[in-house]
Amino acid sequence: MTFHIVTLFPGAFDSYLGESILKRAIEDKKIRVKFYNPRDFADDKWQRVDQKPYGGGPGMVIQALPVAKAIEKAQRSIAAKGKRGKSRTKIIFFSPAGKQFDTAYAKSAAKKYDHIILVSGRYEGIDARVKKMFKMEDVSVGPYVLTGGELPAMIMMDSIARQIEGVLGNFDSREEERVASPDVYTRPEAVSWKGKKLRVPKVLLSGNHADIDAWRNAQKKTRIV
Repeated sequence: MTFHIVTLFPGAFDSYLGESILKRAIEDKKIRVKFYNPRDFADDKWQRVDQKPYGGGPGMVIQALPVAKAIEKAQRSIAAKGKRGKSRTKIIFFSPAGKQFDTAYAKSAAKKYDHIILVSGRYEGIDARVKKMFKMEDVSVGPYVLTGGELPAMIMMDSIARQIEGVLGNFDSREEERVASPDVYTRPEAVSWKGKKLRVPKVLLSGNHADIDAWRNAQKKTRIV
């Protein structure tokens, strides 16, 4: 799986991709991440890619052509890998009004695609004509507005990557594939805190896996996770 990120701020990804599971997945060649900066396709020496919106309003809008050329470069990179790679490509445009991203979406994407192009906007957004130039899907990571598409891109990469066998140390450790609860506990059995003794629920110490699964299912039903 290769993630192709169209962003004005590729450096925003350095910390997250340089740590823990995703770092190891990149090193082990389970996933690849490539960046395409629209500024590299600007038509002036200042590499300006934003302009005032038509119709008035605050803020600036990212121009269509620099973004389109960045996406096109990603497509050329994919095409160089062969026809199969090109046919298994998804372009995602982040939008608060888009389809809600969830674990089911991540599972499907991991199975269907070899290449995912993530178009990360900034400021007041990207000129909507980009969506007429390419076949892409509007996707939202939640019912809120963020300052840019970099965080949504990281969320999608993380969630999709963990569905790829070999990314997690134990593929069966995925919470969505087993009975898991929002509350977890580890040693010691009792923790003292400001005069109170906080203990691990007895059922988790019982060794009875049927009872433990029943408890975890009950926790899932009564809590929002």
